[in-house]
Amino acid sequence: MTVTLRSLRVLAFAVLAFMGLAGLILAQAEEEPGGLAIVLDLRDAVSPASADYLIRGLRSAAEREAGLVILRMDTPGGLVTSTREINSAILASEVPVATFVAPSGARAASAGTFIMYASHLAVMAPGTSVGAATPVSMGGGSMPFGGPDPTEEDENGADDAPRPAGDAAMAKALNDAVSQIRSLAEVHGRNADWAEAAVRDAATLTARAAVEENVADFIARDLTELLDLADGRSVQMDGEEMVLQTRDLSIVMLEPDWRTQILSIIANPNLALLFMIVGFYGIVFELFNPGALIPGTIGGISLILGLFALSILPFNFAGLALIGLGLALLLAEVFSPSFGVLGIGGAIALAAGGVFLFDSEVPGLETSIPMLAAVVVAALAFTMLIARMAVTSHKRGVTTGSHDLLRAKAQVQDWTGDRGHVLVHGERWNARHDGPPLTPGAAVRIIEIDGLTLHVTPDTDNRRAVRTPPTQE
Repeated sequence: MTVTLRSLRVLAFAVLAFMGLAGLILAQAEEEPGGLAIVLDLRDAVSPASADYLIRGLRSAAEREAGLVILRMDTPGGLVTSTREINSAILASEVPVATFVAPSGARAASAGTFIMYASHLAVMAPGTSVGAATPVSMGGGSMPFGGPDPTEEDENGADDAPRPAGDAAMAKALNDAVSQIRSLAEVHGRNADWAEAAVRDAATLTARAAVEENVADFIARDLTELLDLADGRSVQMDGEEMVLQTRDLSIVMLEPDWRTQILSIIANPNLALLFMIVGFYGIVFELFNPGALIPGTIGGISLILGLFALSILPFNFAGLALIGLGLALLLAEVFSPSFGVLGIGGAIALAAGGVFLFDSEVPGLETSIPMLAAVVVAALAFTMLIARMAVTSHKRGVTTGSHDLLRAKAQVQDWTGDRGHVLVHGERWNARHDGPPLTPGAAVRIIEIDGLTLHVTPDTDNRRAVRTPPTQE
């Protein structure tokens, strides 16, 4: 029997060793230099979360010595700051990047156009589009993409008239965007004139027209066809020509990890607003109920998350000021009852601030009206609850001082000889009784106070009390 067990152990060890060696060989084969095509997906607005995901994906592709990175894209646009970060990472990438606007019906709008121009290869699926890359102005924060051209002449043709400060800032952002996309076009030899038209006039192209206008390199139906058609093409890498060998690359999908998903949640404009409101009321609840801990903890964490979201999202300072004013008016309703005037004013200011906080014209930065309405209603309800708590607190009598303890009822917790401890008003006190020893759990009444010691006597009106286990000393 011993020999059999020993043989089984040897066999099991051999099988495990073989499996481990096979896995190592397969892993090495999979990581063979130039043997991989890493696929990254951009399926939403360009944001700090997507920029972090794409930049780390490019870094991972370089570490794995991939032969090509395919950025599969369907985006309505996004933030200038995040777009610039992505473009810088693509231009500095050690691995050639092919932007693939797919599947059919997808678009590379506004910020997506810039990313497509920064890529070494620009590929589109049938039925896709590219363009409409005009930046949009906001009252604070970064400049997102997508909006009208502020440099157009007015109806009287007075294009040389002094511009308001807002128009001047918008014109500056527009010219900067034009300069950027033209420089990207020159790097990869693409149509710079159409790129400028996409920024100034929001021009767009279909996939076939993009190839004809030298905006896209070719059309591919799927990833496999993309690799076949890209094989043998030349791209510019650090100023040098590189011939792609992509036909035999293995396609590997690189999904967003937990870090990207959490950052995407925090950077959601609706959740950013919700975090700030919850944080405010959590801290207020803690101030009205010191020691509750849970409201203060939740409020502090939520407020920090909300402020962090504002630090990475473009927001309007006027909207933020209106939200602050609304919360202040709602809180003032608690201390200075005004028959609802302050409360209603606060609700209106809060709603207006929520609407103006983020620009609804920017893709991915819209404030949900149903969510905002729910937040305003909840804020009013919480204000009423806090007001009720404040009124109850003011009506409550003073519960401190010796006069409140005299003749008060207490409960014996433990007793030895003529001394022990009693519980009164939720507090544990030293107690003394000159008569027979008291029983733990017995009801007593305070008859005298000597410093921190209470003199008690059995409560004849309530001899029975809730029994508690005696304390062992």
